[in-house]
Amino acid sequence: MSDEKSHGGESTFTVVVAIAANLGIAVAKLVAGLISASSAMLSEAAHSVADTVTQIMLLIALKRSRKPADEEHPLGYGPERYIWAMLASVATFFGGAVFSLYDGIHALIHVEDPGDPFVSYVVLGVAFLLEGYSLRTGVRQVRHEAAGLGILAPRYLRRTPDTAVKAVVMEDSAALVGLLLAAGGLLGGQLSGSGVWDGIASVLIGVLLVFVAWVLGRSNAQLLIGRSLPEAMRAGVREELLSVPHIVDVLELTTLIQGPDEVLIAAKVDFRDVASAEQVEWACEEADEQLRERYPSIRRVYLDPTPGPGQRRRARRGPDEP
Repeated sequence: MSDEKSHGGESTFTVVVAIAANLGIAVAKLVAGLISASSAMLSEAAHSVADTVTQIMLLIALKRSRKPADEEHPLGYGPERYIWAMLASVATFFGGAVFSLYDGIHALIHVEDPGDPFVSYVVLGVAFLLEGYSLRTGVRQVRHEAAGLGILAPRYLRRTPDTAVKAVVMEDSAALVGLLLAAGGLLGGQLSGSGVWDGIASVLIGVLLVFVAWVLGRSNAQLLIGRSLPEAMRAGVREELLSVPHIVDVLELTTLIQGPDEVLIAAKVDFRDVASAEQVEWACEEADEQLRERYPSIRRVYLDPTPGPGQRRRARRGPDEP
């Protein structure tokens, strides 16, 4: 979205919905797991607890990253959201994946007779509806923002720097798959009379959470290191710069994503040799305005007037050489 405030508000609402859904689901799954003695249900409870902790961290990230720039942090606090999001992916791994894998392996080694799955089925059904609603909220935001950029939603989800909504969509999708796995484990145990199926479901839930944690961790690591704009947007930035009067070439272009609505542009630009100092100044102002109008997420533009290759060759030959 072009409006930073509304974009942040929509992401916050998406995360709050996910927190409310997961908190209630976690308690229900825990009770059902204890009643039915189901390893898969306990793994799903750990999954929901990990998701809740993750989304609380994302909420903190959203709040702290919107702090205005100050003297000690002149470029703002945008990247702080990626630190908290990275911690959230670690919480998903240790809080959900490790517990699920441990509990599943323990259930496979010490096979027990399955208990009454009725309560678990009820909880899984309710959880599926709540997780589905939370996922729908996140998917609607993704589709809306992807449509605004004119790209497909799956591609936007892969490349978006808004790790909060990406985490919600991925974790809710994983939650729905996890619920189906848990239901499969319960059904397998009910039909066969063996707790092996329950243990297998728990292990599969753990593997699913490892995958989610890895994808989110990798995405946040790339943004923490410093990721540039997509190639198409870089080409658009270069095009806008070259359309400004008195700019004849873009010698070097650096773009840096600092947050979902914070992009920094730095470029070495060759101006017309006969351009006056005043014309260069106004050209810089015009470039700044054009870039912000085309890409509202651009917050800072730094242009460095730099001699082009032809001017450099002439300078090396000297004024008296032809």
